[in-house]
Amino acid sequence: MSIHFQDLISDKNILSALKTEGYDTPTPIQAQAIPAALAERDIMASAQTGSGKTAAFLLPTLQRLTRRSEKAGKGPRALVLTPTRELAAQVEKNAQAYARNMKWFRTVSIVGGSSFGYQLRALSKPVDLVVATPGRLMDLMKSGKIDFDRLEVLVLDEADRMLDMGFIDDIETIVEATPADRQTLLFSATWDGAVGKLARKLTQNPEVIEIERVDDQGKIEEQLLYCDDKRHKNRLLDHILRDANIDQVVIFTSTKAMTEVLADELYEKGFAANCLHGDMPQGWRNRTLMDLRKGRCKILVATDVAARGIDVPTITHVINYDLPKQAEDYVHRIGRTGRAGRTGLAVTFAEVGEHIKVHKIEKYIARRLPELTIEGMEPTRKRSKGGDKPKGGKGHWGGKGGFDKDKKPYGKKEGFKSAHHKEGGKGKPKDGGKGRAFESKGKSFDARSKKAQSARKSPHA
Repeated sequence: MSIHFQDLISDKNILSALKTEGYDTPTPIQAQAIPAALAERDIMASAQTGSGKTAAFLLPTLQRLTRRSEKAGKGPRALVLTPTRELAAQVEKNAQAYARNMKWFRTVSIVGGSSFGYQLRALSKPVDLVVATPGRLMDLMKSGKIDFDRLEVLVLDEADRMLDMGFIDDIETIVEATPADRQTLLFSATWDGAVGKLARKLTQNPEVIEIERVDDQGKIEEQLLYCDDKRHKNRLLDHILRDANIDQVVIFTSTKAMTEVLADELYEKGFAANCLHGDMPQGWRNRTLMDLRKGRCKILVATDVAARGIDVPTITHVINYDLPKQAEDYVHRIGRTGRAGRTGLAVTFAEVGEHIKVHKIEKYIARRLPELTIEGMEPTRKRSKGGDKPKGGKGHWGGKGGFDKDKKPYGKKEGFKSAHHKEGGKGKPKDGGKGRAFESKGKSFDARSKKAQSARKSPHA
């Protein structure tokens, strides 16, 4: 017997909003977390990206907020902490969608890079939900501009990522300022190590929910290409971007500086590429994401942190230009494609000396990554015995023909000929030459090289 949202949620306004959004049947994490949260129990939930965890904590929280608060004040009744601005924006967007029929509902996003004055003005009136990153919230707390006297629900979304980013002290300070009788809902990919210790410290007799990882290999095809060095890697990337049938692609690098370097190089070759990383001012990050959603940006080069919360259904490809520092980040990366029921392709580059990192990823996802080669661009350097190829022989990628994940041959794919791509690898996009040079608070920020910037005539996207 299948469960429907009306079996879990009783508020008619929320149910009507869910119907408008096209949601009828809850995911496994939602089916388990919502009843426990409505019973006002603390929760420790572990679920993978794309499992529907945002609705799992927002829906019961919204239903709880339909009851009038018994405490006076203007502070938030619910607080959601997220590791990045992009994820905070996504959570707030979902909350507003689910509460579309709750006309009294007010939410405020407290993140770095946004106007401090606007956030102060928003908090001068009673607010129901605050979605925040720890750093900016700490700034407001130190200035005495926010109080948690009315707080009923505290949510830590992607708690493991916040600890990886060094927010543990901020989180403990924030939690210390909240009422002891609050409800605490924690969501994390894992409860190992420090995140598990923190969870046990913050919760009281929690409901532990662990959703078995779903193998997304059926809708996200994965490919592994070994390369000799950076030059070889760039040749592979250029081949894939030109010969693959790509709509939009996210390319992941390991450093902020590399996002800018690679985006510059791709732009010089005629691709409509842009970069996204944590040091960019929030206004420009927002415009970059809007360009991606509107289809004006075909290629986004990003770091792991900046890409959290990106939900664009038209992303058909993910390319791991650099291997992730942690194996679980591989799952978050490839989850940017194959969304909303679509299929996607995730291509991972690894230099010959990085086979140990590859094995760690394979151990985490409990499967081998299909190792392929591109004809004429095979790696020439030898790997150690630990990096031997999996059995099954050599495959090929892209326009030269090869094998899919079921070992069936597939034909040549159509070339990538977007409106922003010129033959010969030179020139600039035909979108008016949108650049990334702009000014924020009197300081100039330029994410492109001087050479690329000089080729542009418009200073904004």
